Amino acid sequence: MPKRRKVGNLLALAVLSALVQRPMHPYEIATALRAWGKDQDMEFKWGSFYTVIRNMDKHDMIEAVESVRDSRRPERTVYRITDVGRAELVDWARELVSTPMPEHPRFRAGLSVLAALHPDVATDLLRQRLNLLNDAIRQDRATLDEHLREIPRLFLVESEYDLAMRAAEAAWLRTLLAELTSGSYPGLDTWRAFHETGEMPAELTELAGRTSTPTPDTPD
Repeated sequence: MPKRRKVGNLLALAVLSALVQRPMHPYEIATALRAWGKDQDMEFKWGSFYTVIRNMDKHDMIEAVESVRDSRRPERTVYRITDVGRAELVDWARELVSTPMPEHPRFRAGLSVLAALHPDVATDLLRQRLNLLNDAIRQDRATLDEHLREIPRLFLVESEYDLAMRAAEAAWLRTLLAELTSGSYPGLDTWRAFHETGEMPAELTELAGRTSTPTPDTPD
């Protein structure tokens, strides 16, 4: 189970990763996070950014060190990371790196209802996904190679992971498509018959009956 954190929004983790480098005011932090692509690494909502900053200050993860003002902008508070914040950054990183947690990608949701599509349609759509995925892999590999010329590999490890996951998905898709196009995929005929006749095959009806949860009798 993940630890319940005082500020659980992943924006807090990103803010800590920025402030560990040097003190910044919130606008600088947001600019840096966007420039580093942190919004691609983690899912967070920019609309809650200043709320997260206030909550981190409240829980002593960051602290104000000065306020700066120029003639064109309102006063801005500069924050630095505290010892509490550094400990939180390390502890959170340890948890995320060490502990697998269930994740729910959209593709998995689509696969869970793949039977709603005619197998020929599903095959065409999966092939379309594979083509797009192959294009993305080529582009990502070229971008990663370019960045590695200037940026230490340690700071690109998440990009390596993304590339590896896409390559693994592409390999799995190729195997699945080979089974669908050759007709060797188990239950393909049943799947096709359901869409072409509109009748639920007996084996699927039986399966639905076995997997449904019976309602217990209510005692009088």
